[in-house]
Amino acid sequence: MGTVYIPEIRNPQVSGRDFNPLYVWLISLVAALGGLLFGYDWVVIGGAKPFYEVFFHLTRASQQGWAMSCALLGCLFGALSAGVLSDRLGRKLSLIISAVGFSVSSLATGLANTFDMFVFWRILGGASIGLASALSPMYISEIAPAGIRGRLVSLNQITIVLGMLSAQVANWLIARPMPFDLTAQEMLASWNGQIGWRWMFGVTAIPALVFLAAAFAIPESPRWLVKNGARIKAHDILARIAGHNRADHEVREIEKSLGRL
Repeated sequence: MGTVYIPEIRNPQVSGRDFNPLYVWLISLVAALGGLLFGYDWVVIGGAKPFYEVFFHLTRASQQGWAMSCALLGCLFGALSAGVLSDRLGRKLSLIISAVGFSVSSLATGLANTFDMFVFWRILGGASIGLASALSPMYISEIAPAGIRGRLVSLNQITIVLGMLSAQVANWLIARPMPFDLTAQEMLASWNGQIGWRWMFGVTAIPALVFLAAAFAIPESPRWLVKNGARIKAHDILARIAGHNRADHEVREIEKSLGRL
C-alpha cells in the first residue's frame, strides 16, 4: 500500500497571524495619538516659559515653579481616575474625554489673561495627560492580537517621543528671533511676549481635534464589552479584527480570564 498523505489542518482559532493588519494598526495609531498629545503638552511649556512669565509678571521662584509644575497635579488626578473612569464608561468614551480635555485646555491656556486661569487650564491639561498615559496603552493592549501586541503597545511610547520632538519644533517655528539682552519690559512688549507663547499652547488643539474626531471611529474594547455583558458586540468587533472563528476563541479566552467559564 502507498503512503497516504494527510495534509496539515490549521486551526483558525489559534493562529496568531489571522487578523486584519490594516484595521488593527489604524485603530492602534488612533489610540496612540493620546501619547503624542501627552509628549507635546509635557514639553511645550519649556519654550513658552520666558514669555508667559513676563506676561503674568511671575518674579518669585515659587510662582515660576508652580506655573511649570501645576500640570502634575492634574496628571496625578487623571492617572488615578483612569481605571475607575474606563471601567465605568468604557475605554473608548474615556479616550474621547481625554481628547476633549486636551482640545479645551490647549485653547484656553493660550487664551488665558490671568495667572489663575492659566494654572486652572494647565491642571486640566495635566488631567488629560494622566488619562492618556493610562488609557492609550490599555486600549491598544486589549484590542491587539497577541502575536503583535508588544509592537502595537510600543506605538504609544514612540508617539510620546514624537510629541516631545513636535513641541520643540513648534516652539522653534513659532518664536520669533530675539536679542539675548532684552529687558523684561522689552520682552513683554514683543510679539513672543504677547502672542507667540499663546500659539505654542494653542496649536496643540490641532492634533487634539484630530484625536477627538478619530476616537469616535474606533471600536470599544472587546474585553470591556464582555466584562459588561455585551458579548455579541465584542464578538462583532473581534470578527472584524480576526474573523469569526478567531473571534469565538478570543471571546472564550476573555471570559476565562474574567472567571466567567
